[in-house]
Amino acid sequence: MRKWLVTAALLLGSGPLVAQQSAMAPSGSPVADALRMYLAQFSKNLTLAVDDFPAAKFNYKPTSPQMSVATIVDHLAGSNNFLCASAAGVPAPANAQIQADNTPPDSLKARLKKSFEFCQTALAKLDDSKMADSVPFFGGKRTRAAVVLALPYDWADHYSQMGNYLRLNAVSPPNARARAVPVQ
Repeated sequence: MRKWLVTAALLLGSGPLVAQQSAMAPSGSPVADALRMYLAQFSKNLTLAVDDFPAAKFNYKPTSPQMSVATIVDHLAGSNNFLCASAAGVPAPANAQIQADNTPPDSLKARLKKSFEFCQTALAKLDDSKMADSVPFFGGKRTRAAVVLALPYDWADHYSQMGNYLRLNAVSPPNARARAVPVQ
């Protein structure tokens, strides 16, 4: 019975992704299309997770070696700008250096949302034709394909991190609330 419920939950949970894919017109660039699909999914979940985190606890971190919520949000905004610019072959927006833990939560939230808006604009015309090109990647070079694959990896990593931080503060992550399936 439990195995059946897990299978049903996975199938039901994949529905939105299938719906998003079928709603997108085929462009002949399935990799770029998939990246844009993941961008829509993660930008929604990450901004909701950050919005749901209590503003008074933006300096929260479970242990001293871990990043604070404020640092995660600032890191995400910076990596979005850099990686999306690199993948799209466009200049990254100029970002002023900040001290994340001393920046008001509303400013950090706006910075994150703006970085996802930049990604949407920058990646709108991305296609699969230049995936083998060499592009900047943190002091070195990688193929555009590697950068394209790094983006959802980074989003998933930090969404998982935010999900854990939320749960440790008695808040369910956005996707857990949307797809709660009772297990018996």
